[in-house]
Amino acid sequence: MSFERIKEKLNILADAAKYDISCSSSGSKRANKGGLGNSDGVGICHSYTEDGRCVSLLKILLTNHCIFDCAYCVTRKSNDIKRAAFKVQEVVDLTMNFYRRNYIEGLFLSSGIFNSPDTTMERLVQVAKKLRLEENFNGYIHLKSIPGASDELMQEAGLYADRLSVNIEIPTISGLKLLAPDKKHEDFIKPMEAVKNAIQIYQSEKKIIKSTPKYALAGQSTQMIVGATGESDRDVMYSAAYYYKKYKMKRVYYSGYIPVANDSRLPALGSPVPLLRENRLYQTDWLLRFYGFDIRELLNNENQNLDLDIDPKLSWALRNRELFPLDINKADKLLLARVPGIGLKSVYKIIEARKFRKLNWEHLKKIGIAYNRARYFITCDSNSFEKRDLSSLQIKGLILQNSNSKFRKDYSSQLNLFSS
Repeated sequence: MSFERIKEKLNILADAAKYDISCSSSGSKRANKGGLGNSDGVGICHSYTEDGRCVSLLKILLTNHCIFDCAYCVTRKSNDIKRAAFKVQEVVDLTMNFYRRNYIEGLFLSSGIFNSPDTTMERLVQVAKKLRLEENFNGYIHLKSIPGASDELMQEAGLYADRLSVNIEIPTISGLKLLAPDKKHEDFIKPMEAVKNAIQIYQSEKKIIKSTPKYALAGQSTQMIVGATGESDRDVMYSAAYYYKKYKMKRVYYSGYIPVANDSRLPALGSPVPLLRENRLYQTDWLLRFYGFDIRELLNNENQNLDLDIDPKLSWALRNRELFPLDINKADKLLLARVPGIGLKSVYKIIEARKFRKLNWEHLKKIGIAYNRARYFITCDSNSFEKRDLSSLQIKGLILQNSNSKFRKDYSSQLNLFSS
C-alpha cells in the first residue's frame, strides 16, 4: 500500500471521526511495565493533566462504510461521500508511528458498521489486541462498542481497551425510530449491559485475586445528539440520568447536531449548531454528578427546558428563593454547594476558613466566589445583604448585566429593563 493511499485514508477517516466527542479517558491506570506508552493518570483527546500537559490521541474510524442509513449520520449508506477502510495492521502501524513521533498518547477507534456488528467489533478488538500483545503498547485505547455485538466480543474488548463506549445517539426511542428505523434500541443496550456486568465482575474478583486481568479500567461512556429531533432538555437529561444509574456510565456526552443532510426530518442545512444548549446540558450533568442535585429538581413538567441565558444552578435558585439567604458561616456543605457562584473548591475553602473566624464579603472575594451571583443568596459577617427586596426577575437581570459570557450575544433578555 502506497504512502499516498494511506494518507488519503487517514484524511477521510479522521474527518469522519470528528463527530464523535466521547473520547475522554479519565480514570485509566494502565501502568508501563517495560513497553511503550503510559496512560496512567493521563487524559486523552486534547485534555490537560494535573501538571498542565496537553495530551492527544489518534482519532479515526476503521471504515466509513456502513450498512445503516441513519438520517443524522454523515457515513450513512445513502450519502455520496468518499469511502475508505483501514486494514487492522495499518491502524496498528499508524498508531505506533504517531506515538514514536510524540504526536499522540493513544488511540480512539470507532467504525461504521460493515457486513455485521460482530464482524466490525471483531476487527476493532484485533487492533487493540495487536497493539497490546505484539507491540507491547501501554498507552490509552478507547474502542467503540458496536450496537448488536456479542457479549463474548465485548468481554474480549475490555481486556485490551481502557474505555469502551456505545453511543445511544438519539435520546429517545421515538426519535431513534424516526431517524434510524433500521436500528433497534435494544441493540444499544445489550453491549452496555455486557460491559457493566464485566466491570462489576472484575471489581469483585480483583479484591480476592490480585492477578485478575484488568477490564475497561476507565469504564464506559455514551453520547447523545442534541437538536436533531424535538426532544426537550428534560427528555435528554432524564435519559442521561437513567444511563448513569442503570449502566454506571463514567460520562454521558452531549453533541449539538451539525446539519449534514437535506432531510425534512432534520434541521435544515446551514442551521446553527445549538452550542449554548449543549453547554447548559453539560452544566446540568455536572450538577447531577458532583453537586448532589436530583434531576427532578432541575427539569420537570413545569420546567422542561433549561434557561439559555443563565446557568441551571442559578435558574434553580431563582425558582427556590424561599431557601435563601444562607448564612455562609453556618450552612452545611451540601447547601453551600447549591449557592450560585460558589463551586466545590470554594465550598471546601469556606468550611476550612470559618474554623478560624467569621467570614465577611472581603474574605469571600479572596476565597474566589463569583460575587456577582452569590451576593443575592447569602449573608455573612456583615450588616448588609444585597437588595433582599428584589424579585427573581430583577436579580436575574442584574446578574446578566454584569456577566461576560461568551454566549452573551445569544441571550434574549432585554437587560436594560433591569437597570433600576
